[in-house]
Parts: sequence; structure tokens; C-alpha cells
Amino acid sequence: MTKRVAFYVRVSTSAGQTVENQLRDLHAVAERSGWTVAHIFADEGISGKHGREKRPAFDAMMTAITRREIDLVASWSVCRIGRSLQHLVGFLAEINASNVDLYLHQQSIDTSTPAGRALFGMLSVFSELERSLIAERVKSGLNRARAAGKHCGRPKLEPAKVQTVEKLLTKGMSIDAIAKKARVGVGTVCRIKTRMKEAA
Repeated sequence: MTKRVAFYVRVSTSAGQTVENQLRDLHAVAERSGWTVAHIFADEGISGKHGREKRPAFDAMMTAITRREIDLVASWSVCRIGRSLQHLVGFLAEINASNVDLYLHQQSIDTSTPAGRALFGMLSVFSELERSLIAERVKSGLNRARAAGKHCGRPKLEPAKVQTVEKLLTKGMSIDAIAKKARVGVGTVCRIKTRMKEAA
């Protein structure tokens, strides 16, 4: 059975850049590999740092993946998909959950092959390392700030607001309604409710 491939192409600026070169290379690979081009998704003049909601073609591609219309996503380069390692690993995990593979032309990565899957595994490890290093730096920065006497984290809720929330919870009002009335977050109401249950 031939693979149904979707091309995803993107250029960051609309000034003089086009997706034609990317498409030409991808069509050549598809022809050599015997793939059927099912969809072409192009985001033009859109930066890779933007999320799915600001990349309409990327969003449409993800919808097509969910509908099982695609077996393989082919893109000219890893930087066309996203700008961070974590974003790439998250994208790969999401499409792999739908049994869709990824081909990156410039990097010669094809996750339908054993070598491609191994590389994906290594990327996941590096992404986890990157997350751990960031968390460690944040923790270190917070400790430094605390040592210098600075307050870290969300500001403490005024006692009067806490009492208002507790009173409204006792009356049986819904969490959303309490949050609106007391002008606090839903999470704050939930935390106070949990604390009240534990104290009871």
C-alpha cells in the first residue's frame, strides 16, 4: 500500500520568499519513494515560533492527522516544523500516537525507519535533559531570590477574601460563581475548598 503523504512547508516572511523550492524537493522525494501526495499545507509569512493557533495550515494538517487522512508528514527541514527541540519532540509524539511518521528532507530523517526511530528516541532524551536544566536554573534563581529576602510565587490572598470564599462555599455556591463573585481564580477557590475539607 502506498503511503499517503502530507507536505508541510513554511516561510517566515512573505518578502521575496516562496515555498516553491521546498515543494520541488519534496515532490522529487515523493516520486522516488512512491508516495501519494494527499495534502499540501503551506504557512506563508508565519514564524515557526508561533503555536498551532497562529499557523492555520499547521492546524489543518494536525486535523487531517487526527482524521487518519495521512500516513506520513514530509517537511523540507526541521526548522519548518518548529523552533525548539521540545516543540519537535511534542509534535513527533503527537503524530506517532496517530501512527503517522515524519520525513525531514534536509536532515534525512525518516521515523518510519529503525534509524529514524532511534534518532527520535535520542531527541526525546535531549529534550528531557533541556527541561531538567531549565527547571534547575529556575529553582536556583528562586533560591537566590529568597536568600536575598525577595518574595517568590503568587501574592498571598487577603484574609477577607479567604473568608468570603469560605462563606460562599459553605452556602453551596458553585466554584465558578464564587470565583466571579470574590474576584479570584477558580484554582484559588479549589485550594480553599480542599483546605476546608482537610480541616473538617
